[in-house]
Amino acid sequence: MRRPAQTSEPRGLLPLTPVEFHILLSLSDDARHGYAILQDVEQRTDGQIKLRTGTLYTVIKRMLDGEWLEEQDGQAGDGDARRRYYRLTPLGREVLRAEAKRLQSLVVMAQDKRVLGPARKLSPVRGR
Repeated sequence: MRRPAQTSEPRGLLPLTPVEFHILLSLSDDARHGYAILQDVEQRTDGQIKLRTGTLYTVIKRMLDGEWLEEQDGQAGDGDARRRYYRLTPLGREVLRAEAKRLQSLVVMAQDKRVLGPARKLSPVRGR
């Protein structure tokens, strides 16, 4: 992550690294603590991406500084008040959406060039 840049235009923050994209994607449906993000990314990518804690927290720090994420205290009933949860800010959600659209356009280009076949429905991720 070569950021934070002082731009309000999400497209100016692209392209994201795979680590950035997967962290944002992990937080797109709910706030999570660091270990839950690690588990979600590994499960969703079928083990292709295994984040180390140092990498995760370095990127999270930059995302907090860039106001892509915000931190909240432990959630009620999680058993550990020291645990920090992270959630997307409106800017973080816009950046994630812009990157997903950018990636989608690359897939369309590859399909147009017959590098990839037509889009097919993805099978559900195991364990979900």
